[in-house]
Amino acid sequence: LAALAFFTSLRPSRAGGDRHVAALVLARGGSKGIPLKNIKMLAGVPLIGWVLRAAKDSDMFDSVWVSTDHDEIEKVAKAWGAKVHRRSPEVSRDSSSSLETIQEFARLNPEVNVICNIQATSPCLHPKHVKEALEMITLQDFDSVFAVVRRHQFRWQEVKQGNGELTKPLNLDPSNRPRRQDWDGELCENGSFYFTTRDLILNKGLLQGGKVGYYEMLPEYSVDIDVDIDWPVAEQRVLRYGYFGRVTPEVVRLMFCNISGCLTEGKIFLSASGEQMVSINIRDTTGISMLQKEDVEVILLTYNKDSVIQSLVDTLAKRTNCRIIEVGEEPLNDLRPIVEQKKLEWKDVAYMGNDKQDVNCLNLAGLSAVPGDAPVVAINAAKYTCHQVAGMGAVREFAEHILLQKEKAKSQLKQDQEHKN
Repeated sequence: LAALAFFTSLRPSRAGGDRHVAALVLARGGSKGIPLKNIKMLAGVPLIGWVLRAAKDSDMFDSVWVSTDHDEIEKVAKAWGAKVHRRSPEVSRDSSSSLETIQEFARLNPEVNVICNIQATSPCLHPKHVKEALEMITLQDFDSVFAVVRRHQFRWQEVKQGNGELTKPLNLDPSNRPRRQDWDGELCENGSFYFTTRDLILNKGLLQGGKVGYYEMLPEYSVDIDVDIDWPVAEQRVLRYGYFGRVTPEVVRLMFCNISGCLTEGKIFLSASGEQMVSINIRDTTGISMLQKEDVEVILLTYNKDSVIQSLVDTLAKRTNCRIIEVGEEPLNDLRPIVEQKKLEWKDVAYMGNDKQDVNCLNLAGLSAVPGDAPVVAINAAKYTCHQVAGMGAVREFAEHILLQKEKAKSQLKQDQEHKN
């Protein structure tokens, strides 16, 4: 568990009592390193989506905002349920500071008493981090709280080449060099968040000041995309330590998956004799088998307009060992009775769709995904966007994602039990 400075076990009835507590994510369109980095897909989710999900699921904020100067970022922010502060050109320059942008937000929103600046580049932030840190302000009257991580790194003074000076140690005695296990290390800002009162921001021009406290996060949660610019490496960290939503993946027992546009690539092959055929990728059928071996029932969906798929239902059912059902233009109407009959809740269900008609199911399901080539309307509704496209391994990728989350949940449950003991 993350260590917490000055934390008590008390819990408020709401985040700030009579105070309005707002989460604010700064997401300017310009990026010198990665174009539109803040909405670039990371492990199937727009980068900004990771922190917005954690903020909303913490249940600690009266409002959640994204401050931006870019139309596309605004669209993504709204799709993830955030309000948008359209920042002025004066605070959208390369030279503009975070403080200036936050001050503008505070002046335009006088009802906000506590501003929680959450960095978009911290995708391993979890709701518990937000909740525990914010309670230091709402319960213990700290004026500012920020995130830190413990580092075990020996630092030496920099010397300029040619000036004749010699370096010297800054935080160790070389004649008595400690072992790592004998040294507590040092606390360094990890950039995940800066929580501050309105008074400190506007009247003193500070993000850290007054009665200052820190919240220590474990190193595995301290992923900073501003530093970890190796995107594939960052993705692996997020897949292992990121927060994927309220769902408890260990109880997922049912998966619905569209055949057309998920299991197939949308192509129809015509033979010389006029027969129509579709192709199914063996990687995807293997993914279905992986889920079935872990006691996840997979039900495949087809639409009455898919005449080719309808003609192959029996063959597909035998090949995948799945039940196949026909759904209408609003799949939710046909699937809700099935979920109720099995005495499940939608948080226990995984859903894979590929278009506008799937939006309600994608929103409702505990785990949901779309292939990488799905329309934007479906991508915005899904909790995970596959790297693979339809018919080319997307179903297998989602199956692996489900199983990974189940393993993470089991591991967390074990850790919680060991901690209690």
